[in-house]
Parts: sequence; structure tokens; C-alpha cells
Amino acid sequence: MVLLGEGRVGKTSLLVRFVSNAFDESQAPTVRATYLSKTLRLENDARATLNVWDTAGQERFHALGPIYYRDADAAVLVYDITDADSFARAKAWVKELRRIAGAEISLAVCANKSDLEKSRKVSAEDGEAYAKSIGASFHSTSAKTDKGVEQAFLSVARALDAKRDKLPAGAPKNERQRSLKIAEEETKPSGGILGDCC
Repeated sequence: MVLLGEGRVGKTSLLVRFVSNAFDESQAPTVRATYLSKTLRLENDARATLNVWDTAGQERFHALGPIYYRDADAAVLVYDITDADSFARAKAWVKELRRIAGAEISLAVCANKSDLEKSRKVSAEDGEAYAKSIGASFHSTSAKTDKGVEQAFLSVARALDAKRDKLPAGAPKNERQRSLKIAEEETKPSGGILGDCC
């Protein structure tokens, strides 16, 4: 899975919040791709590890993006609700993603920095309508307040798990099924809360 967004939209902060439950007000912009993973539980009590590439979001690194998402099976697109240009740039990522990774890629759209509601430039309705138009889930998020972060990543994990369930028995494993690894050899855990780290 890849995490995409251009400029200071807070995508790295979202990922760090999801993986480590931490927030740094002075998070430096991503200048090279970073790979992080988190183990979680899905509704079927399967333990799953979500693997995420956080790509460099600055315009000068845009050409490197295809290296990370050419084999991607999912993407989280992040824009800053206080920056209309970041919303327009997120739309450009989708076109490129689908051209390179294919139409079957699972998508989630994050309207980030929801804690800055008074400075909002992109309406929630516009974000939701766009996500619906591309078949993506939509999430209002804030890495700072931890609003909607886990739900956004879990929505992608669920979509990937649903795709896996639809494969016919004995079907060869697709290379694009690498963002979500199911620990099938382990027994089902007893109890637990959805999304708990294992």
C-alpha cells in the first residue's frame, strides 16, 4: 500500500499516528520513501499486517512515485482541508495510480487536518463526492487529535481482505496482495478489540 499526498498535508503524521500513536507538531517533510507496518485484527479475528510505503510528497520527488506504486494494491490519498490545491493534486495522483497500478487498486481518501475547521477551504461534501466518484472510502482525519486515523487505515485493510476472500479456492497468489499479510497459521485470538495491535 502507498500513502500519497503532495506538500505539507500531514500524511506522514497520519501514518506515525496509526503505527505508533504519536504526533510531532514539527514533523519534517518526507524526502525519501519510508516503509512502516502495523499488525491489527480484522472482523474475522484474523491477525493481519498492513504494510505501507510513505512516499516523498514534495513536487520535486513526484517522478519517483511510480517506483513505489506500480505494484500497489491499495493507496491512501491525503489532502489538507485548508489547502484547495492539495485537493486538486490528490485527484492527479488517482489518475496516475490507476494508469500504472490498474483500476482494481483499493483507495481511501483522507481529508486531513480536520482540527483546523475554521480555516477549511475544501468542504466535506466536495471530498465525499470525489471519493464516491472514484470508488474510494472517505475519512475526515486529524493526526493531531487522532480523529478518524485508525478507521481510514482499517478501511483499506478491510477492502484488501474482502478482495482476498473473493479469490477462487486454489487461485495463485497475486503479487499485488502484499499490502495485507494474514497470519493464517495462527489460531484465532480469543476476544480482543478490532484494530488492537497484536
